[in-house]
Amino acid sequence: MPWWFWILLWIALIALSLLLFLTLGYSLYRKFIATVHELAAAGERFSNLSPSPETSDVAATEPQPEPGSAVFASPEQMRHDYLTAKAFRQEARRQRRVKRKAERGQPQSLDDIEFR
Repeated sequence: MPWWFWILLWIALIALSLLLFLTLGYSLYRKFIATVHELAAAGERFSNLSPSPETSDVAATEPQPEPGSAVFASPEQMRHDYLTAKAFRQEARRQRRVKRKAERGQPQSLDDIEFR
C-alpha cells in the first residue's frame, strides 16, 4: 500500500469520528433543551399551587417564629419549642386518625382512646 493511502485513511477516520461526536453532541443538546423546557413547564404548573389547610400538620393560626430568632434563643427554649410542636403534631395526627377510623366504622386503637 502506498504511503498516501495511510494519510487518507487516517483523515477519513478522524472525519468520521468528528461527525459521530457532533451527532451525539447535537442529540445530547436537544435532549437537554427538552428537559429544560419540561422543567420550566412543571415549574409553572406547580408554582401557583398553595398548600391546602386540610393537609397541613400545623394550624394556620399558630404564630410562626420570626426567621433567625433561633440563633439567639437559648437551647432550653428551643428544646421546649421543639417538644411542644412535636406534641402538637402528634396530637393532631391522633385526632385525624380517630376521626378517619370513626368515619370508616373501624375499631379504635386503645392507644388512641383518651382515658383522661
